[in-house]
Parts: sequence; C-alpha cells; structure tokens
Amino acid sequence: MKRINEYKKLFGVEKEIDLATLKKTYRNLVKEWHPDKFQDGDVLKVEAELQSRRIIDGYHFLVSIAPETHATNLEAYTETINVAGIADYHHKGLLLEITFVDGSTYEYFGVTPNVYQKMINSDKINRFAKRAIYPNYIYRKTKKSTEVV
Repeated sequence: MKRINEYKKLFGVEKEIDLATLKKTYRNLVKEWHPDKFQDGDVLKVEAELQSRRIIDGYHFLVSIAPETHATNLEAYTETINVAGIADYHHKGLLLEITFVDGSTYEYFGVTPNVYQKMINSDKINRFAKRAIYPNYIYRKTKKSTEVV
C-alpha cells in the first residue's frame, strides 16, 4: 500500500486512477525530469536520472492497477481465478503474490499477515482465496502466462 500511495502522490492521483489524466501527467513529468535536459556534470542530472526511472516505474505500476486496465482484462482474470488453481504463493509485508497453474501471476496489495495465516491454514486454499482475497484487495498481473506443452 505504501508503494501505491507513493506513486499516487507522485502523479497527483487522489482517488481512482484515470488513464487519460495519468498519461498526461506522465508526459509532463518526463519532460520536466528527462536526464537529457541537464548538462554532464550538473548535480541535477543524477537526480533527474533517478527521478525519471521512478516516474516510469510509477506510471507502469499505476496503469497496471487502474480500473480501466482491470475492466479490459476482467475476462482473463475471472477465468484464471475460477478455473486455474493456485500453484504457488508468497507473502512479504502486505504483498501476496499468487502464481496460478496456468502460469499467470498476480500481486494482491494490503494482505495482512493475519489474513495470510488464515489462508495457509485453510484446508481449501482456492476456496479461501476466492472468498477472502480476490474480491477484497487491489491486484495487478505481474508475469505473463507461460505456455504449457
């Protein structure tokens, strides 16, 4: 959640992410912080390089969790969570990463250690995730599906 809030603050997003507004803000920030604007040896050149990487990362991250992106990918996501079982999962801090049998991987943000413990102690992990994880947490797809031969 810290990462989400940090990127929202960087782009001036207060509530829901609007892709058109986000893209416009992204372009303006890139213009402002592009490293080529600064001379070699300029103190701000190093800061601009770091800031431009942060802007690019933040943009791609916010696009991946935007409601418009979720709506576009809803059919594939729904199929994954309903048909493919959970192959693997990792929890660190408030981030739960679930890899499905179909090869796709999703990150769920804000999952507390208490909820994670309940999930791993559940006798039916898929069922628990469908009821307690998927509908309640912000998510994003992180890795492409791999073809199973």
